[in-house]
Amino acid sequence: MTTSSSGPQARPARVLGTVDAVAIGAGAMLGAGVFTVFAPAALGAGAWLPVAILIAGIVAYCNAVSSARLAARHPESGGAYVYGRERLGDLWGYLAGWSFVVGKTASCAAMALTFGAYLLPGWEKALAAATVVALTALNYRGIQRSTMVIKILLAAVLAVLAAVCVAMLLSGRLAAVAQVEGLGPWPGSFGVLGAAGMIFFAFAGYARVATLGGEVRDPQTTIPRAVNISLGGVLALYLVIGTGLLIVLGRERLSTTDTPMVDAVRVAGFDWLAPVVVAGAAVASLGALLSLILGVSRTTAAMAADGHLPRSLASVHERHGVPHRAELLVGAVVIALVLVTDLRGAIAFSAFGVLVYYAITNASALRLGPDEPRPPLLVPLTGLGGCVVLACSLPLPTVITGMAVLAVGAGLWWLRERFDLRF
Repeated sequence: MTTSSSGPQARPARVLGTVDAVAIGAGAMLGAGVFTVFAPAALGAGAWLPVAILIAGIVAYCNAVSSARLAARHPESGGAYVYGRERLGDLWGYLAGWSFVVGKTASCAAMALTFGAYLLPGWEKALAAATVVALTALNYRGIQRSTMVIKILLAAVLAVLAAVCVAMLLSGRLAAVAQVEGLGPWPGSFGVLGAAGMIFFAFAGYARVATLGGEVRDPQTTIPRAVNISLGGVLALYLVIGTGLLIVLGRERLSTTDTPMVDAVRVAGFDWLAPVVVAGAAVASLGALLSLILGVSRTTAAMAADGHLPRSLASVHERHGVPHRAELLVGAVVIALVLVTDLRGAIAFSAFGVLVYYAITNASALRLGPDEPRPPLLVPLTGLGGCVVLACSLPLPTVITGMAVLAVGAGLWWLRERFDLRF
């Protein structure tokens, strides 16, 4: 999240086309979330789950458009940390960075717990903690994901999801959808909107496309096209999978499992497919976790370099060229979260932090002037309102904890400014 150099050597080559950008966007979204998020969402929305998916997709689209327009105006790294600071003031930029670190750290715990739940049920916490240790060690040595690796992982995950969809279709239960008791009773606005907030967790990552301006050919055409294709495709896939799981497993069973994909293929009569689904969940969660730990540690280091966190966290390893102290701290915090929370709690808390982050993004987009690449007014207004409503509709303990964490962050910023403290 550090500001990039303006020198010509620091500018990335424009080598990515539309297919590459779409793959990066879809790959960022199709992580562990698709294998887990529909279960806690069904608990709130019930048979209205497809409506919740649509709401989450609309909010995600508005956020992506606002992010893309702001990225075009502020091409340096940092996302809403930069947008909020430049458009709303230093406090809002800081809160965006704070929310990102908090939310994505919880995402890391959710990814690790997903890996553990699918591979070693009953021992998921121990396996998740060990996995975080291993991936933190890899990132410590400078391991990163290339575009080719992203494409391979995306192809593998899509193949597994396609197999699950075919299994559900062949189960015969989808044909009996007319026998389902309608949509059931209305679960209330908080039920549907809270479920949409949960599902938003599975869309997180779409903004990766919006920040590729310096790396794609013809960014003014490629980025909007990639946003539309990747988000539209993922939304359609989520609708198919979410609706299929709801019909095949039923509302009660779907809302009580941590491994809905495995349960679905077994109920459909394809037990032999269960290990394939487990492998797909493992690939998706490990790939996402590797990138998340890397991204959160870099953001932490950038905030430390700006004096918002202890400056020692910005230290870069002489040999491996990575912010090793930030990476070790992030890894330790993720392990602590894995040990003290469950999968659903991690998903909800992650969603809260990321929704706050994108609320600041949309508010920043509203400050773009008429001579700048601002989006239609309805887009950031819908995104801002949607983020606030979905965040406040999450389970009450999550909202209270999230607000408390935001207050702590704001308090640290105030102390720093009031007493001119520099870490």
